[in-house]
Amino acid sequence: MITWKEVARIAVLLFVSSLILIPLSATILGGFKSTGEMRVSPFGLPNEWNTEVYGQILADPNFWIYLWNSLVISLLTVMLTLILGSMAAYAFAQARFFGANFLYSYLLLGLMFPFAAAILPLFLTVRDLGILDTPWGVILPQVAFGLAFSIMFFRTFFAQMPAELFEAARVDGCGYIRFFFLFTLPLSTPILATIATFVFVQSWNNYLLPLIMLNDRDGYTWTLGAMDYRGEYAWEWNRTLAFVSATLAPAVVFFLAAQKYIVAGLTGGAVKG
Repeated sequence: MITWKEVARIAVLLFVSSLILIPLSATILGGFKSTGEMRVSPFGLPNEWNTEVYGQILADPNFWIYLWNSLVISLLTVMLTLILGSMAAYAFAQARFFGANFLYSYLLLGLMFPFAAAILPLFLTVRDLGILDTPWGVILPQVAFGLAFSIMFFRTFFAQMPAELFEAARVDGCGYIRFFFLFTLPLSTPILATIATFVFVQSWNNYLLPLIMLNDRDGYTWTLGAMDYRGEYAWEWNRTLAFVSATLAPAVVFFLAAQKYIVAGLTGGAVKG
């Protein structure tokens, strides 16, 4: 027998799901409609399924250039964040050294500052390093701002690993570095996939940083390239929505590939009270 608590839980889940699925479906269906139909029925099914807009976008070479630039930036951001974040968190969780707590707290201060507040000093730093208008001008700041989040989750996850495992490995002559690569990382698949998903989606959807750091159109990400599909004389929402729908695919695929690890990763990396 279904209780009222289960009914309430299902109702809440359906409501939360509708907040995501309704705008998502309206975005995808909007690419099949005309501009006039978009104004009359933005959430309904199209009267006539017009695939011309999607065809034009997929046949445009610039679309694939924007998609490739975003993919390269996002994947490199994920790789660097996972490598640096896991190594730093492993040191905080397993090694004992002077000032560890102070340094860890200092790194976590990055969670308190919004990204937009540091955009001016970031621009000046990237310019002085000579990587302005290059992918690294976007990748490195994203990695820097993603480290605090990743270190916090990694450290909690690593600290919960059995101490007996490391002691047994140390008896066999396995040091910290070897233990990290041979045991810690293979056992950390859930938290790796969880952090990789969050970092990838954040990097994929980033608009402000590429806008500031990239001037060459050949290096544009999809968030900047979306302006090419708004229309020449008036904003054609069907073209814009079709472009956004086409660029959602990599992020959705990345999420689906890692979804079975996300719940386990969030549970293992959660901060205990």
